[in-house]
Amino acid sequence: MSEHSFLHSYKIYLKLEKGLSHHSIEAYMHDILLLSKYLDEFSQGISLKRAEINHLTDFIEWISKIGLSPRSQTRIVSGIRSFYSFLQFEKVIEANPAELLETPKLPRKLPDTLSFDEIERMISSIDRSTNEGERNVVMLEIMYSSGLRVSEVVQLKISDIFFEEEFLRIIGKGNKERLVPASLFSLNRIQHYLKNVRNHISIQSGHEDIVFLNRRGAMMTRNMVFLIVKQAAKSANIRKNISPHSLRHSFATHLIEGGANLRAVQEMLGHASITTTEIYVHMSSDYLRKNLENFHPRYK
Repeated sequence: MSEHSFLHSYKIYLKLEKGLSHHSIEAYMHDILLLSKYLDEFSQGISLKRAEINHLTDFIEWISKIGLSPRSQTRIVSGIRSFYSFLQFEKVIEANPAELLETPKLPRKLPDTLSFDEIERMISSIDRSTNEGERNVVMLEIMYSSGLRVSEVVQLKISDIFFEEEFLRIIGKGNKERLVPASLFSLNRIQHYLKNVRNHISIQSGHEDIVFLNRRGAMMTRNMVFLIVKQAAKSANIRKNISPHSLRHSFATHLIEGGANLRAVQEMLGHASITTTEIYVHMSSDYLRKNLENFHPRYK
């Protein structure tokens, strides 16, 4: 099988078997082509299917030297492992050279979170007298009360809202489906928006089931949501580095601080691994320590 042939087969595998988005597939293919270029220039033109562990290790060291972040390096290592596992499964290679490839250690960065008061201030700062303002209030409310990613909120469908059961059906990363509880408060706000704002918009074909629409009647973009959240934070005089993901972080942090089960939070966030969710335990520990330092006589 030629290199072009198995690269094409791998791309189809990522789409059909792994169910990855177009953006994710392009990132995977870009990383493999970067490896191929490196092998050609720095490893005496060795082909992808003849590469060994020392070639792959040298490549990871090289991308570190040229300034790629540990997070980008980790993504590339993951892609290389996936690629060589595919080649082994398809019997293009006998042994998998990436089996022992080590992942760079990522520094654990605690994201900025908002207090409940700050979230209330952000939502209250939005002018609800306009159609866009009413939409933005509902959107921020559902992002915080159900912990949605920005991509999940822009793609939310009316048919995926179960008002009586008080649940949302969310299609998350990797096309994985999960059910997330929705508060009665946020559901009432959605119903008000659907009835009093959305019903009066001329909706573009193909967007009839999308909840949050722009003024042209089409699905909103991720960048638009970023701008809305940034503006709400600015209007509320919040000086933290806030993004739509801050609302999701706050959702998880407030649950953990309130004593929620870690597994339940993992399910609601749609994390594949509980290790990802555990970062909020560290955040909660920091919150507890601050309370001790502020209120316990031995810490003052």
